[in-house]
Amino acid sequence: MSTDAPEKSAATPDRYEQVASSPEFAGLRSALRRFVFPMTIAFFTWYALYVILSAYARDFMGKVVLGDHINVALIFGLLQFVSTFLIAWLYARYADRRLDPVAEQIKAELEGGDQ
Repeated sequence: MSTDAPEKSAATPDRYEQVASSPEFAGLRSALRRFVFPMTIAFFTWYALYVILSAYARDFMGKVVLGDHINVALIFGLLQFVSTFLIAWLYARYADRRLDPVAEQIKAELEGGDQ
């Protein structure tokens, strides 16, 4: 176990405030919001549709689609999982292309002490 103190970063609290008010950081936050807000609204709308149909359209949701036991409600329920994984996959792709490069650039500038 080493007793050496960790190296000090060149970043200071003032530098963090500068970065937080920079146009690059504002652009990063804006890019994140452009993905997160629409996807959140879309998912909650999809989920609310499922719940509302389950509560008020029982005949439709109970309609058997395949075999004797697979009905519309079961398919919609399974599609909730599919949509969750799809959104996670889309976010990972979006972050790789639009968010991570900018975040890495900001991090490098912050750690490098470029002012």
